[in-house]
Amino acid sequence: MKVVLQNLTKAFPNRNKKIKEDFIAVNDFTFTVPDGKLIGLLGPSGCGKSTTLYMISGLQKPTAGKIYFGDDDVTELSTENRGIGLVFQNYALYPHMTVKQNILFPLQNLKGADKLSKQEMLERATEVAKLVQIEELMDRKPSEMSGGQQQRVAIARALVKMPRVLLLDEPLSNLDARLRLQTREEIRRIQRETGITTIFVTHDQEEAMSISDMIVVMKQGVIQQTGKPQNVYDDPTNLFVAKFLGTPPINVFEGKVSGGKLYLGDDCVLDVGGVDDKDVWVGIRPEGFIVSNNGPLVCNLSSVEVMGRDSSIVSTHSASANPVIRSIVDSDLSVSSSDKTVRYALKPHKVFIFNKETEERIYFTNPALTNKTKTGE
Repeated sequence: MKVVLQNLTKAFPNRNKKIKEDFIAVNDFTFTVPDGKLIGLLGPSGCGKSTTLYMISGLQKPTAGKIYFGDDDVTELSTENRGIGLVFQNYALYPHMTVKQNILFPLQNLKGADKLSKQEMLERATEVAKLVQIEELMDRKPSEMSGGQQQRVAIARALVKMPRVLLLDEPLSNLDARLRLQTREEIRRIQRETGITTIFVTHDQEEAMSISDMIVVMKQGVIQQTGKPQNVYDDPTNLFVAKFLGTPPINVFEGKVSGGKLYLGDDCVLDVGGVDDKDVWVGIRPEGFIVSNNGPLVCNLSSVEVMGRDSSIVSTHSASANPVIRSIVDSDLSVSSSDKTVRYALKPHKVFIFNKETEERIYFTNPALTNKTKTGE
């Protein structure tokens, strides 16, 4: 089921009575969720991602804009008539009911032509329990299960209605790191097996990038960038997106372009053709550094952290906007923690330049780049 969001806007009355303007939680949101895909709505707290999800579900009414499921305009349709399955962060299971009863509950409320016999309901409940791998827990109550098991029950309850669209609101936030990894893999598997169009809200960029077919990065109610996760990571449209995606986060420097050369402090680090002379922000991914005895970027070495196959080199530089610079290099490289400095060459495709005022991306050309990017701001 394709989901089309057209100019979706949600405004709330401002709690500050001195400010007459409404607070805009979602601002002119336009996006199409392809049929059968898993889309991640991603952004920091307060960016409007959950509000967008609640408008899709019908729990909140848009101030402006339209919502379509396929060709059907569902903007004014009630939640129960939209054919959605909704999974919340806190599971929202009935504590006095068993797993089986929790899963059966949505089916018991079906009326008219949708009403099922007891046998049909039981068969469907058993089917989804097997899908989420909790068929052996059907007689337990929520208090007798782990957080990950409870979340699977919540997913099964959402799926048992055979929804047109599955909506997940930060479903992994209450789980520990290991369960979070396991459960997100299960969500991806279940979505692929069912083929249900799924919209997944999270503030965890690693989570969204690992399971989503596409991501939508939001900031203050506005879409910043959409695309396949790796494409957005490799080609951020602005400084916000570049900083939000990536672990460890991108290293940001104050730089300047002069005569087609990029400078970080006094270090001339890269040829950047097609860029006018100006002060800029420079983002360098942690994996964009190459340890080199003749490297043009000279940093003060703080420490070397060996992490198996990789090493994390922690250093500082006068032009860095971050307290420290983190670079990820092969652990076979000989970098001694006793050294005072470390020199780097840079991988041009891991270096991004941004306008100092607008923070929008500035594209450049470099002989080392295999694909020549467009120039301009």
